[in-house]
Amino acid sequence: MKFIGAHVSAAGGVQNAIERAFQIGANALALFTKNQRQWHAPNLSQQTIDEFTKACLKFNIDKRFILPHDSYLINLGHPDSDALAKSRDAFIDEMQRAEQLGLSLLNFHPGSHLNKITPDESLKKISDSINIALEATQSVTAVIENTAGQGTNLGYQFEHLAQIIDGVEDKSRVGVCIDTCHAFAGGYDLRTISDCEKTFSAFDKIVGFEYLKGMHLNDAKSEFASRVDRHHSLGQGNIGEVPFIYIMKDKRFDNIPLILETIDPDIWKEEILWLRSHIPA
Repeated sequence: MKFIGAHVSAAGGVQNAIERAFQIGANALALFTKNQRQWHAPNLSQQTIDEFTKACLKFNIDKRFILPHDSYLINLGHPDSDALAKSRDAFIDEMQRAEQLGLSLLNFHPGSHLNKITPDESLKKISDSINIALEATQSVTAVIENTAGQGTNLGYQFEHLAQIIDGVEDKSRVGVCIDTCHAFAGGYDLRTISDCEKTFSAFDKIVGFEYLKGMHLNDAKSEFASRVDRHHSLGQGNIGEVPFIYIMKDKRFDNIPLILETIDPDIWKEEILWLRSHIPA
């Protein structure tokens, strides 16, 4: 079964994100559990946690297909020890917030070396950071998102993702979220069925489909292999419709959250309907 949604606003409380997902016809969603551009946020109250659970039941959203995203400020591969410690503390807090809400996944961008250490050194710090966070929590899986590779961001090569996973001790609690725009900008073509076969075959060989825990379905304003992260609405960018139809038809993408981060929330409902129209009967 396909679980499709979008990254919806949690304004007014995380519980409100559930109804917003329902209103666009989603049976999956992404959200921020705190302000993504601030280091600190008030703790989740028991009332908020209870209201979140009640909303999931009311609107028939299975928590397994909710993919929260951590703060954009966090850099788990930071070369500076103090900044790295701050990021690790913030990441543990994000993991704990997901755990409090009864969620099983936390999506995050791996990190950046900032041209101060080697990519390999930064990748090791990311693995170590995940290990520390998993030790501090019990049930949430750390889901590494591939990046477009802007600046010094790591994660734009499948090999980066595999290297991070290799350094994680509890591999039952680590996974990957593939963003189609990021993959395309990072040099993985998706414009034809043949391209899709080649790209996802490479992913399976290098990382493994067993680690695929979610996807971000985005077209791209950016050019192929440009290392520029600019999303577009489905079928309106440089990728086109092919990979999204391909994903809908392929059972390897069943039973994971498939999340829109496309640029026009006003057409999310139509995009979800369009995606569903390509699921085989």
